Amino acid sequence: MKSLLITVVALAPAMAFGATEHNKRITEAATVFTEVMGIADRAIPKEILERAQCIGIVPGLKRVGFVIGGKYGKGVLVCRNGSGWSAPATIRIEGGSVGFQIGAGETDLVFIVQNKSGEDKLLEDKFTIGGDASAMAGPVGRSAEAQTDAMMHAEILSYSRARGVFAGIALVGSTLRPDAADNTAIYGHPITQREILTGNVAHPAVAKDLYAALNRYAPAGHSGSH
Repeated sequence: MKSLLITVVALAPAMAFGATEHNKRITEAATVFTEVMGIADRAIPKEILERAQCIGIVPGLKRVGFVIGGKYGKGVLVCRNGSGWSAPATIRIEGGSVGFQIGAGETDLVFIVQNKSGEDKLLEDKFTIGGDASAMAGPVGRSAEAQTDAMMHAEILSYSRARGVFAGIALVGSTLRPDAADNTAIYGHPITQREILTGNVAHPAVAKDLYAALNRYAPAGHSGSH
């Protein structure tokens, strides 16, 4: 019994640190989305957000390499369902390249899943953007003139913000998958990404700022494309 108590006490700081990191990621995602949408005449067009089926936000995506490089990061993903925006699921993105880049650094990534087909792929264990799911760099600004027919039918539109510049980027060759360990830590028990994103999980209190930003710029009352 004594040894069990010692073990629990020893693990407590690590568990608290883990919970803090998860909470920090959710609050950072809210900050990134709010700041991106606050960029005058350079934000994600309203028309795209109105029909978004899911929105993914990866704060501080780490990237390395010269022109063609690798990347790694964790972020949050929410999807629309019958009761509004889902609880946030932790996702992990790895590999591939983010457009043209020089040197190492970090960039904030936002991606919009435009239809149910794209959402269905998110519920898989792992898929490749640009391979398993069609993807394009998303347009920015108030005008929807840049939205070509191909762009309207892409499953995923992606954006990045680096060095203060926000623009659509080609997110091709990256793998996207759920982070089961982080989702378990957030919700206190093993849980699948499908359970989280389909509206079967209550919103964690730490996500209140994220929902305030989402409901300001992408009200959940609008329907995504099916």
